[in-house]
Amino acid sequence: RGSRPARGAKLTPATEKPLGSWMLWFQKRYKQYKDWAQHGEPKVMWLSGLHIPETYIAALVQAACREKGWPLDKSTLYTRVTRFTEHSQVSEKPRYGCYVSGLHLEGAGWDLESSMLRKQDPKVLVTELPILQIIPIEANKLKLANTFRAPVYVTQARRNAMGVGLVFEADLATSEHPSLWTLQGVALILNTS
Repeated sequence: RGSRPARGAKLTPATEKPLGSWMLWFQKRYKQYKDWAQHGEPKVMWLSGLHIPETYIAALVQAACREKGWPLDKSTLYTRVTRFTEHSQVSEKPRYGCYVSGLHLEGAGWDLESSMLRKQDPKVLVTELPILQIIPIEANKLKLANTFRAPVYVTQARRNAMGVGLVFEADLATSEHPSLWTLQGVALILNTS
């Protein structure tokens, strides 16, 4: 029927992909892990390919805290959407944090020229976001303006009542009031169907 066996699905990251798409996703995921093991951490992490992306992001914050002497409980992360659309455009990984790809914007569009949210194009439900930079920062130094904090979910099902599925919140630039994007149901998704 084109779906993954339930027994095997419990052992893999959450996804709503049919079997054919899942196999392509699995091959890409395997390649990322293999390259990481052989050549070190990639310049751009394909976040969708990680089994538990939350732990990778938590480790980024912890590493920055350890090196800079920040208290972990008073640290957070900030995100910035870059103008990079391809991995090859990134020359080196940042000293703190990382670049991530594989994020899909649902409920809005993205204006590449002004680097901010815009209204969704008709009949376009999901748009791929350019590469996102994740930056660890001390919470008291984070001052956001003209920003919508978009939830990042593993799948388009978003999350269940227990909160499972939410990875982190990404800061997306906007010229509109954030309530517009909340009412539009704007979110970022790692695994589209």
